[in-house]
Amino acid sequence: MTLWLDRWNAYTYWTQMWDASLFVRDDEVKTMKRRKFITATAALLVSASRSWAQGTRRRLGFLAIGDRSPPLLAAFLDGLRNHGWIDGQNLIIEYRFAQSQDDLPARVAELVALSPDLILASGPQPALALKSATASIPIVFVPVGDPVGIGLVQSLSRPGGNVTGLATLVPGITSKEIEILWEVVPSASKIVVLANPRNQMHRLSIARDLPQAAQKLAVALPVIEATTVEELDIAIASAAAQHADAMVVLGDPLTNDNATQVAALAVKHRLPTINIFRQFVTDGGLMSYGPDLADLFFRAGGFVDKILKGAKPSDLPVEQPTKFHLAINMKTANALGLAVPPTLLVHADEVIE
Repeated sequence: MTLWLDRWNAYTYWTQMWDASLFVRDDEVKTMKRRKFITATAALLVSASRSWAQGTRRRLGFLAIGDRSPPLLAAFLDGLRNHGWIDGQNLIIEYRFAQSQDDLPARVAELVALSPDLILASGPQPALALKSATASIPIVFVPVGDPVGIGLVQSLSRPGGNVTGLATLVPGITSKEIEILWEVVPSASKIVVLANPRNQMHRLSIARDLPQAAQKLAVALPVIEATTVEELDIAIASAAAQHADAMVVLGDPLTNDNATQVAALAVKHRLPTINIFRQFVTDGGLMSYGPDLADLFFRAGGFVDKILKGAKPSDLPVEQPTKFHLAINMKTANALGLAVPPTLLVHADEVIE
């Protein structure tokens, strides 16, 4: 209303100036009035611009477990910027980072109480916790392995409800990791799988992928478990005690936030390892293979843009990865005394010397 009143006042002022000029012959007076009109119009435009920017400022929540990942957060902000949304200008982002899964409900309650226009959930646990807490605030998740399997959405094409996002769902991704690891250790007869029993995605992957991979490669795939930092040391020591030849580290906030510790323990116990996330390799792990997470977080900006412009999450199909990344840490390979096959090095997207 204020914006239109300002415009009407400008129109009235301009009309008065025009009428007055019809009866005034003095060029100097005309020039003075013309300058006043231009100044008033410029002021109106600035005022209107500020009113518009303030009126469209939106609030976005961001929820994750553990420490923020600068590269992934930067990719998300780039994705928002690609659609014209800039934090601190036309967007306000409220960040909440739970220190553990037990701390998650409190961070969820804080965000929901703010009634943001939308919440970005980084990972399956934050997404599930948010879905349980609100049915009205739109939720965009990234990355979640199997959003249908854990009950986040009804289907990939028709999510339903207030949740949608980007999945890392690729049938057989864990099997593919095991195959890559087996290429490096072709004599392996036992490859342990480090899982967090509190992670629903791990339970699904173990039930769906491990039997297929064990049969195809003729290897034993026993599961070792850890739910806390203290249990990581015990679990990896138990893998060595079982005379395991290698280890698959399933992606999880526990292993992600303690990747350096997991990688060091694996080298200590002479266990070649693979993980779905690139960070594991940069932190000292042997290999990683999985979806390009930076690309997924960048694409999440498109979901945010559509929802802030009026789209409903239920009408936005869940998207899957289009880019994958294979990384190999040669320093770790040398420490383990491994000769990485040249054919695998050729296909690697990143080799850390």
